[in-house]
Amino acid sequence: MTDVPPKRRLPLGTAAMLGAAVLVAPAPPLCAQEAQEAQIEEVLARVQDSIIRLREHIHRYPELGNREFKTAELVANHLRSLNFDEVQTGIAHTGVVGILRGGLPGPVVAVRADMDALPVTEDTPYPFKSTVRTTYLGQEVGVSHACGHDIHVAVQLGVASVLASMRDEIPGTIKFIFQPAEEGPPPGEEGGADLMVAEGVLEDPAPSAIFGLHSFAEMEVGKVGFTSGPALAAVDHFKIRIVGKQSHGAAPHLGIDPVVMASQAVTAFQTIRSRNLPPLEPSVVTVGIFRGGNRFNIIPNEVELEGTVRTYNPDVRDAVEQRMGEILAGITAAGGGTYELDYDRGTPATINDPELGARMLPTLERVIGAENVVKLDPTMGGEDFAYFANEVPGFYFRLGQVLPGGTSGGHHTPDFQADNSAVPVGIRAMSNLLLDYLRGARPASE
Repeated sequence: MTDVPPKRRLPLGTAAMLGAAVLVAPAPPLCAQEAQEAQIEEVLARVQDSIIRLREHIHRYPELGNREFKTAELVANHLRSLNFDEVQTGIAHTGVVGILRGGLPGPVVAVRADMDALPVTEDTPYPFKSTVRTTYLGQEVGVSHACGHDIHVAVQLGVASVLASMRDEIPGTIKFIFQPAEEGPPPGEEGGADLMVAEGVLEDPAPSAIFGLHSFAEMEVGKVGFTSGPALAAVDHFKIRIVGKQSHGAAPHLGIDPVVMASQAVTAFQTIRSRNLPPLEPSVVTVGIFRGGNRFNIIPNEVELEGTVRTYNPDVRDAVEQRMGEILAGITAAGGGTYELDYDRGTPATINDPELGARMLPTLERVIGAENVVKLDPTMGGEDFAYFANEVPGFYFRLGQVLPGGTSGGHHTPDFQADNSAVPVGIRAMSNLLLDYLRGARPASE
């Protein structure tokens, strides 16, 4: 996978000379904000129960990446019922895009929700919990929304309902992107945000910014979190094959032991972070699979390692890959074996555009309450929203999902729980963000 070109930005000095109005437009007048919020609340009160029922349906019938057929059909039917100007399906396999044109002239903004579930067997008390099972990588698995993507879809469907009822007053166009395969497409397939971008999802009409959210298992309902600048890490995936020579376990001198070489490599990889990189540069090197051998008294011919690397700095990303190769070459040469390294560069780092963040954070604080907007540290988790935010300025925030006093398992675990009450909070926040952006944006000619 190739790197995505960096965002195209004016040099800092140029932007400063052009004036802050180019990057940060004034907020709408207070009276307009109050009227907007009141109208959103009125529509939200009417639609939130039906949207929550949709969330429960999506949760009960989850689908894996590139297989979101029923979810996509539900989304497209909902947008058509709202008389969207355009509804496009089959983008990046199962993606859906809806175009809502406002009654007033203005810019274009995009908002994205991911639709795919995970091969995780759900273990929650919800009456609408998933019992779906399917085959994944040759194994029968349970399927569930163990990362909150059902919440994301429901919120975006709710935003569509709210803003469709206000279309005559919207100054511009809103592009609703419902994305498949955020968790990654099945092996051997393409998919996700990068494929949507390649297929032109950010063109015709081209948005000047994109917004997204993600539920957060460590945050209470009613709160939101935001990270300015670097927010989520680049995600790389490596596979290693270390080859030795098989022998009897009682005669190791007659063989070349790949288990020993692989063990030395796993340990040495941990020195990359501690001894080869600047101490203040975040990075993670994790071996998640160590596979080899089939009997206790046989030294196997080969061992397989598999894992992930997380970074923010492209130079650090390069250094980790290079150093892994050097370590493997040295260890296998010393041990008499050979190696193969397959290093796949995946999702780039997700960077929240600082200027867009400075402009939109006051909206979150106004609508959610300043005391409920939490500054979050960058995380080493990944998110392919990055492919969109590398093309246009992005604003990505976290949505609290746990009732006060309640609990949730972590993301990607069987007991992950996101409460229905998070849905209207997300609708309220995102609807106001999109409208404030459109009403505050300046034409490109100014």
